[in-house]
Amino acid sequence: MSDLATEISKRRTFAIISHPDAGKTTITEQMLLFGGVVREAGTVKGKKSGNFAKSDWMEIEQKRGISVTSSVLQFDFEGKRINILDTPGHEDFSEDTYRTLMAVDSAVMVVDSAKGIEPQTKKLFEIVKQRGIPVFTFFNKLDRDGRDPLELLAELEDTLGIDTYPMNWPIGSGQVLQGLYDMYNKEVLLYRPDVNGNNKLPLEADGNIADGNILKENQIWRDTLDEVDLVTSAGNEFNEEAILNGQLSPVFFGSALTNFGVETFLKTYLKYAPAPGPKKTVEGQPIAPLADQFSGFVFKIQANMNPQHRDRIAFVRIVSGEFTRGMDVTLGRDSKKLRLSNVTQFMADSRENVENAVPGDIIGVYDTGTFQIGDTIFSGKQKLEFEDLPTFTPEIFMRVTAKNVMKQKSFHKGIQQLVQEGTIQLYTAWSSGDYILGAVGALQFEVFKFRMENEYNSEIVLEPMGKKIARWINPDQLDEKMASSRNLLVKDRYEAPLFLFENQFAERWFKDKYPEVELEAKL
Repeated sequence: MSDLATEISKRRTFAIISHPDAGKTTITEQMLLFGGVVREAGTVKGKKSGNFAKSDWMEIEQKRGISVTSSVLQFDFEGKRINILDTPGHEDFSEDTYRTLMAVDSAVMVVDSAKGIEPQTKKLFEIVKQRGIPVFTFFNKLDRDGRDPLELLAELEDTLGIDTYPMNWPIGSGQVLQGLYDMYNKEVLLYRPDVNGNNKLPLEADGNIADGNILKENQIWRDTLDEVDLVTSAGNEFNEEAILNGQLSPVFFGSALTNFGVETFLKTYLKYAPAPGPKKTVEGQPIAPLADQFSGFVFKIQANMNPQHRDRIAFVRIVSGEFTRGMDVTLGRDSKKLRLSNVTQFMADSRENVENAVPGDIIGVYDTGTFQIGDTIFSGKQKLEFEDLPTFTPEIFMRVTAKNVMKQKSFHKGIQQLVQEGTIQLYTAWSSGDYILGAVGALQFEVFKFRMENEYNSEIVLEPMGKKIARWINPDQLDEKMASSRNLLVKDRYEAPLFLFENQFAERWFKDKYPEVELEAKL
C-alpha cells in the first residue's frame, strides 16, 4: 500500500448532529479528551467558571451555551486521524449543518434519551438519508431518568425510517443506573466500580455474569436480560454493508456528561465507520481519493475566527490527491490561479500551519475575498467542479442601517464579510439602495447584530420587514414598473433582480397580471 493510501485509510471524517441541548458539544469534548487534546472536559454548563467547550469558540456561543456555527476539530486516537465537524444544533442555522454534511463520510447522531427524536433531528437526518451517509446513534443523558430503551429504538426506526442494531443496552437509568450491557464486546460496563475497583465484568457463555456479583441479584439486571434477549432474537441482524450504505444505524447508550460509554462508542465507531470515499462532480463522475490530481471544495467560510487578526478562513474538504504547502491550484469557478501557502488545520479556536494533508482532511485557507461557498479547487489542467452544495431561500427579512453614520466604513466592511459566510443573505433595494438582510431563522439576525458590534465595532439598527417570498426574475423580462408595495424590487449580491412578495396572494396576483414572466426560487 502506498504512503498516500495508508494515510487515507487512517482518516475518519464525521459530523455530529443533534437537536439543541442533546449533549452534542459535551460528547465532542469527551472525545477530544481521549485524544489527549484537552486535559479537562469543560462542558457548556461551565459558564460561571469560564470553562467553555473547545468547539464553541465564538463569544456568543459561550454566552448563550449553544453552537451556532460549525467548528472543525482534529485529533489522533488509536492509530486513526479523526476529523470531527461539530455542527450547530439550532434550526435557524441548519443551512450550515446541511453544507457540512456534504463534507463528511459519516455522521454521529446524538439523541436525548429522555426526549427521543425531536423535529430538528428528523430534518437533519433526512439530509443524511438522501446522501446515504452512514449514521451512528448515541442515546445520551443516561445519567438522568429517560424513556424506555425499547420505545426509543422503535421511535428511531419508525420516525427516521432506518433499521437499528443496539451495540449495548442500559442497565437502568437516572438514579438507578447500574451500567451498560455491552453485547458487542460481551461485557458489562459498570456505572460505578465494584468493591474491588473493577468497572468491567465479562459475560459468560449464557450472556449472564458470574454468581456472587451483587448486580446479579438486582431486578433491574433481570429486566435488562429480558430486554437484551428480545432485541437480539427479534431485532435486526448486524450487517456491515447495511451500515456503510446508511440503511442500518448501530445504536449506543451512555452519558456524555459523566463520560460513561463514550470511549466504547468511539472505539466501535472507528472500527465500522468508512474511510474517505469518492465525491461526485457536477457531471456525476466520482473522483476517487487516490486520484493523482489534487482536488477539494469549499463548504464553509468563517470571518474573524481570530478577531485580533480580522482573518477570513475558507474551509476546504480535500477530496483527492495530496496537499503540500505552497502548491499551485486553480479555482474552478473563474479559472483563477492560486498558491496555497498560508494553510492551517484546526483545534476549535486554535490552529497550526499544515505542510501536508490528504483526502478526508479539512484545511483552512486564508481568504481575502477570493472564495465562495461551493467553490472547487484543483491542481493540474483537467478542470473539476464538484456537486453544488445545498442552499436555501430566506424567509425572514430586515432592513439594516448603521446607528452611527460616521462609521460607514466598518459598517460596509462588516456586512460584506459576514454575508460571504452564507448564513445571512444581502439584498439592495432597487431604487433607494437600502441594505436588506434575509435569513432562514430569526436567531441569525441576533448573531449578526452581535458580531457586527463585537467584531467590527459597528452598531446597527434592524427594522423587521416580516416574512417575504423571494422570487428571482429574468433581467430581460424586468420592467421596474412591475414593482409595488406588495412586491418590493431588489437585487442580490450578484446584481441579479428579484421580487420580495408580501405573501402568496401577492405572488399569485403578479403571475396573473404578467403570465409570460418567469419567476424562480433560488439563491
